[in-house]
Amino acid sequence: MREKEAKTVLTPQNGMNIYRGCTVGCMCCDPRSKCYRFEGEFTDVEVKINGPALLEKSLKSKRRHCMIGVGSMSDPYQPLEKELGLMRKALAHIHYYGFGVAIETRSDLVLRDLDYLKSINEKAKCVVIMPINTAEEALSAILEPSAASVKARVEALLALREAGITTIVSMAPFLPFINDTRENVEAVLGLVEKVRPYGVLCKFIGCNLRDGSREYFYQKLDENFPGMRERYEAAFGKSYDLVSENNKELMERIRTFLTERQILSDQERLRTYLKGFEDKLAGVQIEMPLGMLEAQAGG
Repeated sequence: MREKEAKTVLTPQNGMNIYRGCTVGCMCCDPRSKCYRFEGEFTDVEVKINGPALLEKSLKSKRRHCMIGVGSMSDPYQPLEKELGLMRKALAHIHYYGFGVAIETRSDLVLRDLDYLKSINEKAKCVVIMPINTAEEALSAILEPSAASVKARVEALLALREAGITTIVSMAPFLPFINDTRENVEAVLGLVEKVRPYGVLCKFIGCNLRDGSREYFYQKLDENFPGMRERYEAAFGKSYDLVSENNKELMERIRTFLTERQILSDQERLRTYLKGFEDKLAGVQIEMPLGMLEAQAGG
């Protein structure tokens, strides 16, 4: 872990990453790619220790409310968060200033902050996106070593839904020759039916690899699936999109399954939904007690 006094915490698209780098250890990890210019070991996480303060400054200066996207480049609830609590402090500011939030995480630690998520959801919109790409615990432990178990993620999604928080399941990535089978997809769809999310993100059956992430992926293939690397190199070379030979059949199955259950599967509509701010208190005047934010941030 490396602490850093950062200059910014929000991207121009209102994405927030208080942590840069990650220790979840996903085999297929796009943020490891060289194009993102991460310096040093990816697991030596750079912590924007002043991140919550920078976020408050940014939110105070914004002329319009918007959704704050969290988790695109590192899991905001990776193990460090349990000790540091920076995400919780950030949520206090998001709630206080009336913004919405969309969080992607593989951790059930998100339930620690259910109080803030519910409070944000009362005024704006709060969405939690949780990836599930296999129902097999043993395989999940290989593909995403330090993520919460599949069972814990399912239980977290159920608890979030019970609390009125919008949930989305990301069915990705599907690694060709490993978890891109009909049996695995059907098992994941069974979990989707159980948690009943608002929508499912699944662009295609396959995965993406760039320079940097590809080398790490192949290293993990050699460790966990001997001989599989050669199969990948023969089938895909250095392609960015690694599309499963089962893509057409399985995507049709997923779309049919979701449509029958009225779970949103249109990827563009889901992306638009995640970016769209919703003011649930339009026309309602609220007085904020002095000192409320300090009390929340300390809670």
